[in-house]
Amino acid sequence: MEKRHPGLSKSRRKKIFDLVFKYRMRLVIAALCMVVVAGANGAMAFLVKPVIDDIFVARNREMLVLIPGLAVLVFLLKGMGTFGSEYLMNHIGERIIRFFRDSLYERITDLPLAFIQKEKTGALMSRITNDVNIVKGMVSTAVINIFRDFFSIIAFLFVIFYRDWQLACGAFVVLPLAFYPILVFGRKVRRFSIGTQETMAELNSFLHETFTGSKIIKIFNLQTFEKKRFRQKTGRLFQLEMKKVMVKALSSPVMEFLGGLGIAFIIWFGGLRVINGTSTPGIFFSFLTAVMMLYDPVKRISKLNNTIQEGTAAASRIFDVLEEEQTIKEKPDPGVLRGRTLDVAFEKVFFSYGLNEAPALKNINLTVAPGEVLAIVGMSGGGKTSLVNLVPRLYDVTAGRVTVGGKDVRDLSVKSLRDHISIVTQEPILFNETVRDNIRYGRMDATDEQITAAAKSAYAHDFITGFPKGYDTLIGELGSRLSGGEKQRICIARALIKDAPVLILDEATSALDSQAEQLVQKALENLMKGRTSFVIAHRLSTIDYASRIVLLKNGTIAEQGTRAQLMGRKGVFYTLATLQAAPASAGT
Repeated sequence: MEKRHPGLSKSRRKKIFDLVFKYRMRLVIAALCMVVVAGANGAMAFLVKPVIDDIFVARNREMLVLIPGLAVLVFLLKGMGTFGSEYLMNHIGERIIRFFRDSLYERITDLPLAFIQKEKTGALMSRITNDVNIVKGMVSTAVINIFRDFFSIIAFLFVIFYRDWQLACGAFVVLPLAFYPILVFGRKVRRFSIGTQETMAELNSFLHETFTGSKIIKIFNLQTFEKKRFRQKTGRLFQLEMKKVMVKALSSPVMEFLGGLGIAFIIWFGGLRVINGTSTPGIFFSFLTAVMMLYDPVKRISKLNNTIQEGTAAASRIFDVLEEEQTIKEKPDPGVLRGRTLDVAFEKVFFSYGLNEAPALKNINLTVAPGEVLAIVGMSGGGKTSLVNLVPRLYDVTAGRVTVGGKDVRDLSVKSLRDHISIVTQEPILFNETVRDNIRYGRMDATDEQITAAAKSAYAHDFITGFPKGYDTLIGELGSRLSGGEKQRICIARALIKDAPVLILDEATSALDSQAEQLVQKALENLMKGRTSFVIAHRLSTIDYASRIVLLKNGTIAEQGTRAQLMGRKGVFYTLATLQAAPASAGT
């Protein structure tokens, strides 16, 4: 998904403008505050003439009282305007940053599993944290400066041309040269910003992977290797940041030098007019003050352009996610799945994870009757998990169709389909919440009594009550404070409490010890009664209760039947069962 954009497209710019425009009343008030600030800036330059000509030259005592009072009023108004504009614009910026963060999280959550699996977790996290902050800087800081500096430039230009229009015409032949670096340096900043943001996303992804896999890193003594990889990535980030710093650092001195040429011309030409008597010292210094004060907003615009280029790059990366195509689509008026006895059928199903990838499933024709327990076995990579993932539409078929209750899953609303399916995965997926909340994830309106009952059925109640806080114990990130067997039993309790008519068990007992496996197996057998159940298993000894066994090999159904039938054929299943039984026999 990583793309390099020369800038925001017209449609994306419009979306940002529309978002900012939602807060137009605050924008109007903030703009009025900025007009006050700009007027105060212009007034300070305007007051230079009476200070010099009326106080220091004419020695007017009345002006000695009046002008300081006006100066106090000007600074008070400027302070009030500055506070109002910055508060309101930052309020708008924080609103927008919240909108983008909420929208990104909601979009990523809604996108299909294929998108989540192809993207790096750290890169997605970087979109929500780093990139959104950069966009906030573009929206709030940039808009503040655009309005404030625009109005200030207008005010200073008024003072400049009012004081001496002839000198102003001469000065503006030279001063526009100071604007040229804005365009040149801005393009370079945007290019380096894109590289910086992409490298930061890679760094976040690296941190997520290494922190999650810290146990493996330590066991295999790869700390030095991972430290070296981290230094390489931070070195790349350092190089890009320094290139960006160099461009930013150059823009201001270059502008100052070019601006200095303009100031030198003004001093020469303006001084000549004072000496010749066509101007006064007050007019000249008022003019020079306005020109020098004009330089500040021009210089800020240069830095503002850098901020805009960084924000443009970040906004492009955000919109890449927000505009990512939803491949799991619902029909305009989808059907609603109902009922407690549901069959599942695969009709001439082909499935591939990508356009150019070999099919993971080929011509699958299979019907699972209501209440039937179907065991799916085979070597790793045979397509077992791919097959069951098609039932809740975690992926869509490439060809053919999957039906639940006689209805094509693509004709049903995704919510109603998944409401009728429970799943326990091979890797226990838990959240850093309490035990109670993790079980309640199966049904959010479940009572404490129902949660306890589900835990007892999953044979998890005893170890849960052994915790200091019982069901209110926090289990750590991904259940890190629990053993593998404890995690899996909480996952089974979560599936139990959902009480869905279709059940998927993807190696649900793989993390359990022999004693716990026997207990949980009994609970699962009771759970599967009356439900259409898919049981993926590597250990063939755990599927004696299955109504039927399907053996997948290279994405096709190689064999199917009862255990006795498959053993009698002495085919692939027989070979696998014999190989698995051999170590057990050797150990007795």
